[in-house]
Amino acid sequence: MTENKPLDLLQPDFDSSVPAVLLPYQQAWIANKNPLKVAEKSRRIGLTWAEAADAALECASDRSAGGQNCYYLGYNKDMTVEFIQACAMWARAYNLAADEMEEGIWEDGDKEIKTYIIRFPNSGFRIEALTSRPSNLRGRQGRVILDEAAFHEDLDELLKSAMALLIWGGCVRVISTHDGEDNPFNELIKEIRAGKRKGYVFRSTFKEAVDQGLYQRVCLRKGIEYKKDEEQTWMDDVYSFYGDAADEELDVIPSKGGGRWLSQALLEQRQKEVPIIRWSAPKNFEQWSEESRHTEIEVLFETLIKPLIDSLPKKVKSFYGLDFARRSDLCVFWPLIEYQDTRKHCPFVLELSNMPYKQQEQLFKLIAKALPNFSKGAHDATGNGGYLAEAMQLAFGEKIEAIHLSEGWYREHTPHFKAALEDGDIPIIPKDKDIMDDHRAFVLVNGVARIPQKRSTGADGLKRHGDSAIAHLLADYASKNPSAAIEFIAIPSKDEMELEMNNEGYDWDRDVGCI
Repeated sequence: MTENKPLDLLQPDFDSSVPAVLLPYQQAWIANKNPLKVAEKSRRIGLTWAEAADAALECASDRSAGGQNCYYLGYNKDMTVEFIQACAMWARAYNLAADEMEEGIWEDGDKEIKTYIIRFPNSGFRIEALTSRPSNLRGRQGRVILDEAAFHEDLDELLKSAMALLIWGGCVRVISTHDGEDNPFNELIKEIRAGKRKGYVFRSTFKEAVDQGLYQRVCLRKGIEYKKDEEQTWMDDVYSFYGDAADEELDVIPSKGGGRWLSQALLEQRQKEVPIIRWSAPKNFEQWSEESRHTEIEVLFETLIKPLIDSLPKKVKSFYGLDFARRSDLCVFWPLIEYQDTRKHCPFVLELSNMPYKQQEQLFKLIAKALPNFSKGAHDATGNGGYLAEAMQLAFGEKIEAIHLSEGWYREHTPHFKAALEDGDIPIIPKDKDIMDDHRAFVLVNGVARIPQKRSTGADGLKRHGDSAIAHLLADYASKNPSAAIEFIAIPSKDEMELEMNNEGYDWDRDVGCI
């Protein structure tokens, strides 16, 4: 049986032009065999991919050569499937005997969870994906991989359960980007470095990965020629995309405070090409005549918004969330369309700046009337937003709910929002840096996800305050708290009522009275 060693040591030595399969930092991670290894890393440098290479070799080895089961715990389905597929790829590359990936269902509390397993028949071991519930590790033995550990809901308890596997010779691999200096992941790193806990800490920044060949590997995979002078431009583009989050996401510097609540990895997985309508009122728009302003909004609706709504299926349900603003921030309208599979898709996003109150009311009434089977709208009614929420309630009744955003409201409703993103119940956000930054603005404050007071500046130079993320959160709230359907019940004629009453032994005048 092959020894448990990195694949680069197994590559052919007859062609020096063939590059090592694993880059130096990936090799360094695999080479260390400490029972407890923790990796603080940059995003998108392939460290989990390298971990899959090591895991596949270990599970294919018999017990005398160090073989054991491997349990992978990611914090969402997409990354779990990606890891299991990587393990299967490595097994084929090693020419190891391994079964095809199995999908199964097992109960996790009151939920049915899909699982993924690869079995190695020669060794008898397997690679299995588990949910991040701490109790799932009880009674198991082998290798535990906690991927993007900083973003697991109950990392402290999960680590306690994982450490029990070390007693009988297992090993624990904790891999993650940072999510704040007070996160349990960073606390674990500080404990190891302070000598309070045995273990090994591995660190790799994005720049270090590039220096060790990451961009060359990107070029190789894309089938393009590597040019040294283009490497810096590529790296600058990556840093530009991450913006203010680059320190934490790329340079491995945990942010101060409670940490980012929604990870870059999760949001990137949800990004799709979705129309974004950004409309700023013309200069001195509030001084135009009422008729001119009214006409301008009708043109906006008819030319940019209505065609998008008309393209939607007619039998879906629709909801929306609205984060109100008049001058300092953006007013954002975020619709959700519920399809037959109950997942809610975002068909477009509307961002308004410097829009007068009356024109906001006019536009949103037009949109709500046009949406297919409109069921619920949730408005930020804090401050002046109360005016618009009230105007919409007068027009649409119980289909509009005025929300006063408070710590208590965030505490109660943000967990569902995050779970819906992770589970794919709301699987789409627009592929847009400003909207990404809005969602990344959520931080934990005293254990509650909130948008801090600090504002950012969008690509168009306008101030933002997590506006699209709040609208999205409100849309999720609306979709899980729909208004009751109002059914029409025809009033029967007096003759029909008298006949029914008499059949039941009623006396109309005595028991009911006349209409």
